[in-house]
Amino acid sequence: MTFKRPYSAGLAALAVGLFAATAAYAEPTVNKGDNAWMLTSTVLVLLMTIPGLALFYGGLVRSKNMLSVLMQVFYTVCIVTILWALYGYSLAFTGGSDFIGGFSKAFLMGVTPDSKAATFSVDANIAELVYVCFQMTFAAITPALIVGAFAERMKFAAVALFIPLWVTLIYFPIAHMVWYWAGPDAISDAVKAIAAAGTDAAAKAAAEAKLAEVNADAGWVFKKGAIDFAGGTVVHINAGIAGLVGALIIGKRTGYGKDLMAPHSLTMSMIGASLLWVGWFGFNAGSNLEATGGAALAMTNSFVATAAAALSWMFAEWMIKGHPSVLGAISGAVAGLVAVTPAAGYSGPMGAIVLGLVVGVVCLFFCTVVKNALGYDDSLDVFGVHCIGGIIGALGTGILVNPALGGTGIMDYTTGKIGDYEFAAQMTSQIWGVCTTLVWSGVGSAILYKVVDVIVGLRANVESEREGLDLTEHTERAYNM
Repeated sequence: MTFKRPYSAGLAALAVGLFAATAAYAEPTVNKGDNAWMLTSTVLVLLMTIPGLALFYGGLVRSKNMLSVLMQVFYTVCIVTILWALYGYSLAFTGGSDFIGGFSKAFLMGVTPDSKAATFSVDANIAELVYVCFQMTFAAITPALIVGAFAERMKFAAVALFIPLWVTLIYFPIAHMVWYWAGPDAISDAVKAIAAAGTDAAAKAAAEAKLAEVNADAGWVFKKGAIDFAGGTVVHINAGIAGLVGALIIGKRTGYGKDLMAPHSLTMSMIGASLLWVGWFGFNAGSNLEATGGAALAMTNSFVATAAAALSWMFAEWMIKGHPSVLGAISGAVAGLVAVTPAAGYSGPMGAIVLGLVVGVVCLFFCTVVKNALGYDDSLDVFGVHCIGGIIGALGTGILVNPALGGTGIMDYTTGKIGDYEFAAQMTSQIWGVCTTLVWSGVGSAILYKVVDVIVGLRANVESEREGLDLTEHTERAYNM
């Protein structure tokens, strides 16, 4: 298999399971119920992206750019799916270095209907192909989120080049750094070998060296102790900061601040947001990798945190502006989903409610006050919702995992027990995860935008923007009436 570190059990939502068992470890079993749940979760995550995210974003832009957004999201899913199968899975979830995996599973070599991927429980695996597909959907939705930041002004040729570059050089390394580890089976076997060595000093030393080797086979952020159940860093902070960088480099939309740029169909956005919420149960509860109480906890938290954030944003907006809005409610719901993502399997339900209440107000503040004060044009508030929401969620996870606050604690696989919670140590680990993602994605994305600009040019011309990208880029209209 391919897994990592003992004390981060349950971690990185997705990370955890990787690879098929090797001859060095006892052959694990595959649970058909877990397999069925993960098949279902995988389809739910795809539902989040197409049609969920596509319709949510599409309704928020002007009608003349509806198809361009749909096309960008749909293209992203298609190109990332192919790249994931060719080399993405291997780079993210095989050993190699602290920062990136290798090519041992490129072209899905060795991945068969019989190969297995670990879960968070010892001797309980799922089919590796199911894990490949599940992680594929995460890889697909992450760059699709970025599209909202530069919507209505980026050429499709630029998107077509930027997405594969970004997912290869930014997403795959971050996924590896946060989620890759040796897995519970490898750790358990190494611990058993130490116990079996008894008083044989040489055998015990060899077994201890093996355990150290297993624990060292992990991503950079994972070894720092950061926990991310389903992608607060890997997905949301990663995409959110890339979106902000893109909005700043590409510049404001023509007429921004002067022309009316209201959403053309909040009905469509409401449908999209609702599909996002439904699909997110695959995202969060699926990241448990098993159909157990852990999945039930993640599902519960995904209900209550989302509802709390929607209400928080709505009531805060009502008090400030004098009226509640549909846009505010659905934006708050998405912010709640973002924030609870890293905490879904670690927080108790009451902690998740508090997290939702906090993130709704903070994201509203960033999407209005901060955005207006700084004057950047993040078209669909990718930074304000996903990056800020992801940061709140990642840091909040470090607090809410505390068993004293109703959290689950963090499993130490070397002892088979929940480890002691230390606030300062865990928050330091969480900050490592947040800062690593911000720097890697922020700097790396800036470089990629510049490269793409040199090769094909980033921005559509003024005439194309005014006419709308649907016609100028795709020669089609979303509505023919």
